[in-house]
Amino acid sequence: MDLELRGKTALVTGSSRGIGRAIATVLAREGARVCLTARGAEALEATASELRASGADIVTTVTDVATQAGAVAAVDAAVKAFGRLDILVNNVGGSGGAGAFDSASVAQWASVMDRNLMSAVWCSQRAVEVMRAQGGGCIVHINSIYGREYATSAPYTTAKAGLTALTKEMAVDLARHRIRVNGVAPGSILFPGGSWDKRMQADPEKVAKLVRDELPWGRFGAPEEIADVVAFLCSERARWVTGATLPVDGGQGRAF
Repeated sequence: MDLELRGKTALVTGSSRGIGRAIATVLAREGARVCLTARGAEALEATASELRASGADIVTTVTDVATQAGAVAAVDAAVKAFGRLDILVNNVGGSGGAGAFDSASVAQWASVMDRNLMSAVWCSQRAVEVMRAQGGGCIVHINSIYGREYATSAPYTTAKAGLTALTKEMAVDLARHRIRVNGVAPGSILFPGGSWDKRMQADPEKVAKLVRDELPWGRFGAPEEIADVVAFLCSERARWVTGATLPVDGGQGRAF
């Protein structure tokens, strides 16, 4: 299936590793020109070099999109490089170790909200200005199944639930500008250096039990399995899909 992404321009936040890296890789493979952004220059450039070696048109910008200034800078860098912005993937997130409601600190609440919700708000606000002027575009928020059901981190669950609501609101509001907005909600995803990789090394027996008890397919998901769905949602093949948050979790989630 031709996703018709050749020549499109995309910005993927948090794209030096894990899910963001996989998304950038798939979009580039489909012929899109991609702006990578992350806080760490070394990992970002390593990813960019690998993609350029495959013939992809890649630019990078080192910035923290969990700040409003950093988010605007990321979008502006993509537009400066490519002259337009067709696709925005808001991938930055994470719980940051914040726990239950009665133990999470004020600082943890602020940090988790900025990373998971406000980064998407700030990037999207600037991107919408560009997309509206050019006649349309596509935005995908990387959410979580814990935006739909209980998790042990109150700030993370709250932020991701807010992102689910934001996805629907933006989709309805921006349809008149021909901007589609969707979410993808991964379950537990394993990749080197990620949170599940660290937990597996720290307590392999506990993680093995979780896999047996909670993951119906008996394994973690892979970043590429999220990336393929994101690429489809960014394409014309999904032109009538907007306002949806699609679980990609191998049946891990228990919400209807």
